[in-house]
Amino acid sequence: MRALALLLGALLLLTGCSGTQDAVATGGEFTFVAPGGQTTISYPEAERGRVTGITGESLLDPGRTISLDDYAGRVVVLNVWGSWCGPCREEAPDLQFVQEQTASDGAVVLGIDVRDDRDAAADFLRDRGLTYDSIYDFPQRTLAALDGFPRNAVPSTIVLDEQHRVAWVTLLPIRPSDLITVVKDLAAEPPAAT
Repeated sequence: MRALALLLGALLLLTGCSGTQDAVATGGEFTFVAPGGQTTISYPEAERGRVTGITGESLLDPGRTISLDDYAGRVVVLNVWGSWCGPCREEAPDLQFVQEQTASDGAVVLGIDVRDDRDAAADFLRDRGLTYDSIYDFPQRTLAALDGFPRNAVPSTIVLDEQHRVAWVTLLPIRPSDLITVVKDLAAEPPAAT
């Protein structure tokens, strides 16, 4: 039994860039858990948990700190990526397209670059003409603000509503048409009562 468990654990480590944990809102703050193997989850407004503490050094402007708070009142697409990740390389132009298609709705794409060499990551952005910023998070301290987030789920995307509550998560590469629909629907939601 023990040998079988070790073999299964080793196989999970070799399955690629992405993990298979799920995400669940717990009322106030957002916490990731693994209830049933889903890789894409939508949250109705009443079940959305808030994300805080997303801050770090800008990849586009080294030395400048950027924060989720810089995008108050805006829908934010958080994308966890690394220049070393094949699926991330494929989805980056799609994320740029999403940024361009949803900017008029007030939405923004914000990357979280993990386990990466700074120069390689900056070259990755420049070479692809990406204009959305990313937090450089080599040690994954920023990512730790997403309580329980599977650190091996790269790429993954989390869409936050205007109150920065998690509305949609995918632990797979994005499909631009799906993501644009999610972002536009969130941008069209009535403002929260104060």
